Amino acid sequence: MHSYDPAYAHNDVKPGNVLITHRKEQPPLSILMDFGSARPARKQIRSRSEALQLQEWAAEYCSAPFRAPELWDCPSHTDIDERTDIWSLGCTLYAIMYGMSPFEYVLGESGGSLQLAIINAQVKWPAGPKPPYPEALHQFVTWMLQPQAAVRPSIDNVIIHVDKLISKFSSV
Repeated sequence: MHSYDPAYAHNDVKPGNVLITHRKEQPPLSILMDFGSARPARKQIRSRSEALQLQEWAAEYCSAPFRAPELWDCPSHTDIDERTDIWSLGCTLYAIMYGMSPFEYVLGESGGSLQLAIINAQVKWPAGPKPPYPEALHQFVTWMLQPQAAVRPSIDNVIIHVDKLISKFSSV
């Protein structure tokens, strides 16, 4: 979808929209589902009215714990693109690893705000003496959770990095 012309964004990447198949003697295959929120990814926001319209749309179609910061608090003069899905993918990987999005911890805190945690990219990694996943995987997820969309990786860069991680850890 990101490589289409024009590029499309799914806008609701989350664990509940990922189907994982199990096939004999083959690696599992992940399939992204539910394209009800998909639309052209690139949108120029040039007024406060357009920014508010985008935020209202996102509140209706994008699951809050996986919604990119720019969809929570859209500047009046910005360009939105497919990297909103990269943010959601990073949240989804974290949720697969730890059972919830990287920001849902705030819901259990007094006065915690999911929106503020996301906008400020306040990721809280589970504490412990021995992390259950390699630091390289944490760094990969953190890379996708850059609060500024302009510095988030593209899907092509994510794929290249995934291939490197697979090669690194399949030989261990």
